[in-house]
Amino acid sequence: MKLLSFQALLAIMVSAAFSPTVAAATYGAGIENSQWYLSESVFDCTLTHQVPGFGRAVFRHRAGESLGFHLESDTRLMRAGQGTLIIEAPAWRPGAVPRPLGAVKVADGKRPVALDPSTTMSVVSGLMEGMAPTVSRQAWYSDEMVRVRLSNINFPGRFESYRNCVGSLLPVNYDQIKRSRVRFAVDKADLSERDYELLNNIATYVQADSSVERIFVDGHTDRDGTRIHNRALSEKRARVVAEYLKQRGVSEEKIIVRSHADQYPASSVKAENRRTTIRLEKEGERPELSPSRRNAV
Repeated sequence: MKLLSFQALLAIMVSAAFSPTVAAATYGAGIENSQWYLSESVFDCTLTHQVPGFGRAVFRHRAGESLGFHLESDTRLMRAGQGTLIIEAPAWRPGAVPRPLGAVKVADGKRPVALDPSTTMSVVSGLMEGMAPTVSRQAWYSDEMVRVRLSNINFPGRFESYRNCVGSLLPVNYDQIKRSRVRFAVDKADLSERDYELLNNIATYVQADSSVERIFVDGHTDRDGTRIHNRALSEKRARVVAEYLKQRGVSEEKIIVRSHADQYPASSVKAENRRTTIRLEKEGERPELSPSRRNAV
């Protein structure tokens, strides 16, 4: 049996999506009810579009990351597998040529479709051009196609507001800095330019997020040297980090400084153990029970 190429398979799926002989359930907002809602903070900027009958289309830009896109649905409508993403023309732009963007993965769950940043920007470009990006996939309950179409009505203005929001985002998000480490040279406790950048980002985040209650700063060494020397060196490494965070405006009351010498190695590689770890803890987060796991970031 001859196997079809991906391009041939995609062409068949696109043709099926437009064929009048193939049943298709299309979900999308009309001119009268097309709205895009912007939620903005220093932590993320989110554009949400209600898709009647299906759920929501969401553009989200977290601090420290790129813009992403996903579909949300409380009801399972699409079959898991490979769908298609096409930049279509809305009804009021007859004759415009559709532009296939390729295959998309459709998963089970409440977020069946999630796009990478590059594809997300292609969807944004289509909306800004007055087109209607559409995800198509076979229904889970029958052989008909399910089509989720985004409306460009009211999008350009909201996207400009989103751009303004992005300019106010923090440089990092919590997941990126909740566990961090600063590495040191042999028998040294000096910070590098890269370390200063990391600590600046941590300080900026902590001052913006009042739910961060504690910052554990733990100094470590490798197993070279005497125990007394290593204890003093690990304390010095922890102190230099803690003092810089305080200089950058972090409350001293939040910082807990500890020194462990070579007690909790993170690796068999010596260079990995010459470190200070920084762990942020938010209100309501349970501390881990194992000191070795807590400190070996």
